[in-house]
Amino acid sequence: MIKAWEHLKTIVRHKNLVRAGCFRVGLYRQGIMHDWSKYSPVEFLVGCKYFRGNMSPNNAEREDKGYSQAWLHHKGKNRHHLEYWIDYAAKKDGHGGMTGMKMPVRYVVEMFIDRVSASKNYQKDAYTARSALEYYEKGRGHYIMHEDTEALLVYLLTMLAVKGERQTFSHIRNRVLKGLVPYEKGELDRRTKALNAVGKRG
Repeated sequence: MIKAWEHLKTIVRHKNLVRAGCFRVGLYRQGIMHDWSKYSPVEFLVGCKYFRGNMSPNNAEREDKGYSQAWLHHKGKNRHHLEYWIDYAAKKDGHGGMTGMKMPVRYVVEMFIDRVSASKNYQKDAYTARSALEYYEKGRGHYIMHEDTEALLVYLLTMLAVKGERQTFSHIRNRVLKGLVPYEKGELDRRTKALNAVGKRG
């Protein structure tokens, strides 16, 4: 019962953080609907059983069983996860194997906010503006993601690390979601490089 209560509090705390972030950039519906599948039995009961407090219960389930049933369900229901967008490449594009599809910008933004909120939720007082970027970089080689989508996510995580939350969220609302930032790898990599240069100077 204690684990169930602590898991519920973690979900609610995370949803509140994501909702606040989404509202700041104008994604009101996504802020309200974020992660509703976590209340379904297949996800909630696993979360209660494997609750640790400092990591995702899905990771604990995966360590125990070799796979996470809760995660397989979750990624198929939530478009802000890059795994939702993994599909077979069209034969005309070459190999026809598994690849990441280019995510709509609004879901990349929700993914960014989700990652920042998860870092705050699990790291608590140890959280810094660099936390989400550092966590992403640890697993970067394992992601299957469209190159433009990855470039946009890294750009936003880097901006947060260098410029802080207020300026990053304002930039997302007033430029990224209005299509004023080109959604393509070359331009985004250039902007990320410029941000890193600012970070090193300062």
